[in-house]
Amino acid sequence: MPSSTISPLADAPPAVHASASHARKARFWDRVAVKYAADPIVDPAGYESTLWRVQGLLTTDMDVLEIGCGTGTTALRLARHTRRLLATDFSPAMIAIARQKLTDQPMQQLSFAVADADEPMAGQGEYDAVLAFNLLHLVDDLDRALQLAVRALRPGGLLISKTACISEMNPLIPWLAIPLMRAIGKAPHVLCFDAKALKAAIVRQGMVIESVERHGTRGKDFRVFIVARKGDAA
Repeated sequence: MPSSTISPLADAPPAVHASASHARKARFWDRVAVKYAADPIVDPAGYESTLWRVQGLLTTDMDVLEIGCGTGTTALRLARHTRRLLATDFSPAMIAIARQKLTDQPMQQLSFAVADADEPMAGQGEYDAVLAFNLLHLVDDLDRALQLAVRALRPGGLLISKTACISEMNPLIPWLAIPLMRAIGKAPHVLCFDAKALKAAIVRQGMVIESVERHGTRGKDFRVFIVARKGDAA
């Protein structure tokens, strides 16, 4: 795949000019960043299955963008399978923790930046793959976030996502528990959709879905893993 000079925040305003929505989201995740970094992975076997699957899709001649990278744990595991991986998150506190991890475990392919998946963060056709793990249910506008992710892809590029489909959970969770938790500041804004709606949103952006999988090993898995490809002529 062709090489390029990656300019991760091309066409995007500086962080100081971030939208009110960006600031709202950042406040919540900045507040919980330290706890988030310390929390154990709920399903380690399922997480490892996802990592193994993604590693098989990446190659060392690929430029990769991760949106919603959190504190960088997954980026650190995947970067060595790429030519270059830019991992982004809208929370400065999350990115600060990720950068400290990178200082402790240097990796020249990897860099971190503050950026919002709901706002432009890359030039058109800069990346061979865009990764979105545990993110798409947290954006303000699903179609907008997907549009921006697809725009960042080169023709033939991959969108690789793993998303919590909140509508597939017990109805008491999305319609009662989450609103109550949001009211007391214990939960972020979330979008409630199922896997069918998510797949339809991806297809609306002109992507071809190549695989839909579930990697969970503990009970019902409401996190759907999707691999979609941008058309060669796009």
